[in-house]
Amino acid sequence: MSTGSIQNTVSSSEALFQLNRDVAANQLQTYRSNNEPVLMTSLSGMPIGDKVYSLTAGSRGPILLQDACLLDELGQFNEEKIPERCSYAKGTGVFGFFQCTTDIGSTLTRAHFLNTRNKQTPIAIRFSRFSSELGSSDTIRDIRGMAIKFYTDCGNFDLICNHLPVFFIRDPILYPSLVHSQKRNPVTNLFDYDAYWDFLTLRPETTHCLVLLYSHRGIPNGYRYMNGYSVNTYKFLSDDDNISYVRFHIKSNQGISSIDPTKALVLAGLDSDYATRDLYNTICINKELPSWTVCVQQMNEQEMKNSSYDPFDTTKIWPKTYYPLIALGTITLNRLPTNHFAEIEQLAFSPANLVPGIELSQDKMLQARIFAYSDAQRYRLGKNYAQLPVNRPLNPIANNHRNGSMCLNNQNGAPTYFPNSFHGATTSYRFKESIYPIEGGNIARYECSNEQDEFSQAKTFYRQILSPDERIMLARNLSKSLVLTQQFICKRAIENFSNVDQDLANDIEHFLNLQRPTKMEDCSVQTDLERKI
Repeated sequence: MSTGSIQNTVSSSEALFQLNRDVAANQLQTYRSNNEPVLMTSLSGMPIGDKVYSLTAGSRGPILLQDACLLDELGQFNEEKIPERCSYAKGTGVFGFFQCTTDIGSTLTRAHFLNTRNKQTPIAIRFSRFSSELGSSDTIRDIRGMAIKFYTDCGNFDLICNHLPVFFIRDPILYPSLVHSQKRNPVTNLFDYDAYWDFLTLRPETTHCLVLLYSHRGIPNGYRYMNGYSVNTYKFLSDDDNISYVRFHIKSNQGISSIDPTKALVLAGLDSDYATRDLYNTICINKELPSWTVCVQQMNEQEMKNSSYDPFDTTKIWPKTYYPLIALGTITLNRLPTNHFAEIEQLAFSPANLVPGIELSQDKMLQARIFAYSDAQRYRLGKNYAQLPVNRPLNPIANNHRNGSMCLNNQNGAPTYFPNSFHGATTSYRFKESIYPIEGGNIARYECSNEQDEFSQAKTFYRQILSPDERIMLARNLSKSLVLTQQFICKRAIENFSNVDQDLANDIEHFLNLQRPTKMEDCSVQTDLERKI
């Protein structure tokens, strides 16, 4: 065979190989096709002549301290990682836009990006898993996060959503304990079944979220096929200063799809980045861009006061029968990050980032998050994290904050104090917060919900939403997770679920009995991955 024939054969084989690979796998090949080679430089821009060998005194001599190239290489490597998020660590992100489609004008909110028909607002969105660690699987049973940054004309609005409409707890003082119970045991460095279920069963308000999580909704088929729910309650302020309370619903236009637990277990071993890969390839192919419809449920002041349950309770939903969805616009994702670390890992969210027309409500979880998120970003990224390109708002920044590590915008020579007489940053009464009365009473540590009704909404979901087959699946999924906990914890869990429905408790106990070993030698260890799925 001639040399030319061999080269043609190799080229054909390579082309066939590339065709059989997905878009994400071909990222480096795509880069090579679109770029020319570049000259390597130091951090200061000096061209580098050799990056293969260290500078030594003779071929077997010691390394020299003057090898700045080596020192930079090692020093930069040591600090190229930043602390992972305490929760929602594993995730991916994409960019796109929100387009307002409503005609409601400013009667609902004075936030322009939500009340101006056809107005487009750039967004960044990050999908994640609640109890994940970096490197964990995308197909483990867990709450998924959907955090959206709207780059509006009046600053950034950060909307933090989950794929389930309720959360485990409603008082923020329990949040660190919730996260700790789902992390590794500090002695064994393994997932602790007893800690997980002990905490959850000691707090009956977690039951509603648990029933949703262990149903077929617990493992979404990638990020495109799930909804997002704010869970927290926000306050809308109209141009007429009317106040209403809202919860956001981000409805997938692709529909809702979940993964069977058996398939999820296989995927966890074969492709731990299943959801990330699906999102990347879908957008890169650029045929059908993922989209969601942004809606809100609205409750006026009187309805809030007359509600039979606490509307700020994050373990409760607002029934759509009484508070129907109001569509505001559509989110479309159309751009992948050019660098995951710069644009996604350094993407920083905080519920404290609000815009005129959207305010905080009395939601205790939301109020605590405005500190917790911002403080976490200062720890992860530094004092000036908001100045990073992906976190910067579109409108100019003017305030009294200066200096600090990695300061990118020190606002030139503007005055650093307020008030001042030299054209420094000033305020406008047009953007003052709304005024609302507070309830009188004693300062104390109050239970967030007075009626202590932890099970009625979970009961409605179980009896009216789930089919008979889905109820059996729920019981089986719960039993798989409960089987390796201690008997007294199992008993407490079954008692909690009996308050949802006695049939559910009976089915869980039935499946537990099938899985428990009858002899000591029959006892086998279930893996952490199997429990979570």
